Amino acid sequence: MAHTLSSPRRRQLVKGALATLTAPYLGHAMAASGKVNLACVGIGNRAADVIKALHATGLANIVALCDVDMGAPHTLEIMKLFPDVPRFQDFRRMFDSMGKQIDAVSIGTPDFSHFPIAMLAMSQGKHVYCEKPMGQSFREIALMMAAERKYKVAAQMGNQGHSEANYFQFKSWVDAGIIKNVRAITAHMNNPRRWHGMKVNGYLPRQPVPATLDWDGWVATGAWHDYNRGYINGDWRSWYDYGNGALGDWGAHIFDTAHEFLQLGLPTEVEAVRLEGWSPFIFPQASTLAFRFPERGALPPLELTWYDGVDNLPPLPKDYGAAIVDPNIPPPSKGSADAPKLPPGKIIYGEGLTFKGGSHGSQLSIVGTAGRDIALPSVPTSPSKHFANFLKACMGEETCRSSFAVAGPLCQAMALGVIAQRVNGKLSFDPVSKRITNHPKANALLAGAPPRKGWEQYYKLA
Repeated sequence: MAHTLSSPRRRQLVKGALATLTAPYLGHAMAASGKVNLACVGIGNRAADVIKALHATGLANIVALCDVDMGAPHTLEIMKLFPDVPRFQDFRRMFDSMGKQIDAVSIGTPDFSHFPIAMLAMSQGKHVYCEKPMGQSFREIALMMAAERKYKVAAQMGNQGHSEANYFQFKSWVDAGIIKNVRAITAHMNNPRRWHGMKVNGYLPRQPVPATLDWDGWVATGAWHDYNRGYINGDWRSWYDYGNGALGDWGAHIFDTAHEFLQLGLPTEVEAVRLEGWSPFIFPQASTLAFRFPERGALPPLELTWYDGVDNLPPLPKDYGAAIVDPNIPPPSKGSADAPKLPPGKIIYGEGLTFKGGSHGSQLSIVGTAGRDIALPSVPTSPSKHFANFLKACMGEETCRSSFAVAGPLCQAMALGVIAQRVNGKLSFDPVSKRITNHPKANALLAGAPPRKGWEQYYKLA
């Protein structure tokens, strides 16, 4: 039976966490040390890397740790690194108890639970660093963008390449006319994934909930299913109800700079060209998705084709040569131990030139010999890494390079791709009305699953 927030204790908890909304946020002074007081929601697995990177900048004081599975093996490293920092199992209780001592929040939880944490934090005037993708549904992402505007906070999505060499190179090459009149992009992620080889006929059977885990808190605003270990510690990525597949996991590391500097915005069509092993529960074994973007002022229409699946390799241009691999990307997660047949990357077909690139911050190179006589512009050096960029933005010294305003449309485009996977069809999308006009079921999925009882308030904060 689903646990809800209907108990008196839970109602009191939510009431306390939201109490600060009755008065305008007046702002926190940064800590006397000149550092940002940072609370960390999610402290294991990928979140542990994020916390260590934020702390390593020397710009943050870690003042609170929160995890729904506090004390589980994957949380122990951070607990040992910060043994005297207050610990919480519920982010609402953390805000209720320590709100005045917190300047900013890092969110390293599963994709579907980013939303309520970020919305409550922003509504209390706290800056937010959120792993990618921003939210689970098109609607949640829209609300997160609106909250960023309303509460005037620094909000950074964690696609770290947006502060690395590729970000500055792509912008410089577009500004100089090296990359111009792009009409086609191929983006690919052909690593093995957790759901490859999985066959399911429904949701997983109920198992005993571990003593360390608050399962109701883990599910948060997501769809309720009884606990099973097959949903946690990264395996949530496999399920439509909790993850965003290979596209949501890697798209923001592969075509984020193309999306921003080619001003792609939102597509007018998304087509599931090929889905291998379609399931109503988990992501396909392989997907080819076509995103069709209209003219943007003087920029021509553009089709971005996404390929995932071990053997679903994209066509490569003549003289492609060796793939580009970013040496700084995080180590492979479970399901990705084998070397891929083609490392994650992209091919950009511009006027007169074709470019190839990898993921994250890896720089582009020109395919073949067509560009050997071109004088390439100098590329500025990044003034700060992604984590420092966020913390300096909290201090008013910089602007977030992957703010929610920038990252939101990228994530919404990917959310449309996930909907095309779910319905195994072709979507016609109106970027003005934000509606899918040819597929009622797909249009309903823009809103995501209805929030569970007791979690509705987070959808009212923007």
